[in-house]
Amino acid sequence: MMADRAAQSSSLLLRSWLSTPGTIANLEALSGSRIQVKRVGLVLSCVVCLSVSTAATPRSIASLIAEAYQKNPNVHFYEHEIAAARGDRRTAGTWPNPDLSGQIGGKVYNSLGGKYLGTGPVWTVSLTQTLEFPGRATLRKAIADKQIALAQIGLEQFRLSLRNRIELLCYRVLAAQDRATVAREVAQRFRDLIAVLVQREPASPSPLVEMRILEGDAATLNRRATQAQIELESAKLELNLLRGVSMNLPVEVARQNVNLPTLPDSGQLIARADGRNFDLQTRRTELEQQGIRVRLAHDEQWPSVKLGPYTAGENVVDSKRELGLSLSMPLPFWNQARGSEEAAKARLNQAEASLDTAMREVERKIMTAADSYKKELKKLGENTPELLGRLRDAAKLADDNYRLGVLPISTYTEIQSQYLEGTDAVLNSRLDALRYLADLEYLSGEQLHDVDLPGRQKRTLREETK
Repeated sequence: MMADRAAQSSSLLLRSWLSTPGTIANLEALSGSRIQVKRVGLVLSCVVCLSVSTAATPRSIASLIAEAYQKNPNVHFYEHEIAAARGDRRTAGTWPNPDLSGQIGGKVYNSLGGKYLGTGPVWTVSLTQTLEFPGRATLRKAIADKQIALAQIGLEQFRLSLRNRIELLCYRVLAAQDRATVAREVAQRFRDLIAVLVQREPASPSPLVEMRILEGDAATLNRRATQAQIELESAKLELNLLRGVSMNLPVEVARQNVNLPTLPDSGQLIARADGRNFDLQTRRTELEQQGIRVRLAHDEQWPSVKLGPYTAGENVVDSKRELGLSLSMPLPFWNQARGSEEAAKARLNQAEASLDTAMREVERKIMTAADSYKKELKKLGENTPELLGRLRDAAKLADDNYRLGVLPISTYTEIQSQYLEGTDAVLNSRLDALRYLADLEYLSGEQLHDVDLPGRQKRTLREETK
């Protein structure tokens, strides 16, 4: 449909361009030159094809999610976070650089009697390497490994959240389109009746009152259609934002089935979440990392040692050379790292308490979301498609009978209102069910439904309301 509209717009633009006198004169001049009219027609055809190609083609939800994985800036942020953590891991696994130091000076020799004997240079050069307490470098590398794991968990957590948000936005787009379609359909029905009533000669005040009722209902429905269009555009803008593309880029979502599966038992979801929930994985990794920090803080009470060769020499009265090993280490008199160890143990206790609280919170959220999802699923029921179809047929039947004068205005407007409200209720229930399902997938860390399904399993709302 979008391509057809683009083609119609392009043809109108071409006709208006060809109708100008300057264009006609230019074409006549071209026809007398070497450029043939066929080539001019080819150029015009290319213009039409380019205009049609700019129209947005319907995209599947899976393709939009794949595009977001590639272009969303936050995905790249988490990928760079992993790269930064790997760089820190490489730094943690390297030895500290050796220290090269040197001294140079002069020496004056005098005898005991004060007689000057000579003057000459003296110098010292040393090369030392810092040797840490055994196992300390291994602990630092283990901490860096946990940081890489945290960054990877963050990336997977964001990808799942991004997938669910895009899927919900796509169904919001489709629901807004359905709301606008139904509202415009009923509003057009009212406008057609108003046009018929205007042509009739009112024999009493009743036809005039009925016409005013229809006009008010048509105005209300126009507002509902406008609100649905605003919601549609808002969802499309947010969809472009998550896809990482230009905000004004047109996007159309292909009609797809709404997959609302039957959930496993809440106990099974909680058991799966214990090992797959991203928040719990993060808390456990942080707990393990903090445990390693406690061991590192305990090892830091033993100082590092600097060891290496040195050489010294002087050239005054005679030439002297000296070779040996130097050893230096701080004496743990004032700073014994006890405060750091106590702080690390306190943070370890905090991490344990935080993990226990997070586990209970995840359990509560899973039970709440599962109960809400089952209620929404029960509210939709298996006869929802038939109900919407019957409401649509009743609305059309009421329109035909009202035109014949066998149906009162109250019954007519009531069935039209029920058609609108029923459609809106089904759309809201489906969106709420999808939202609860997305929460359950996030909490359990498991994909509970597929995005793309075969067309035989369920019918779309547009098919159900026809």
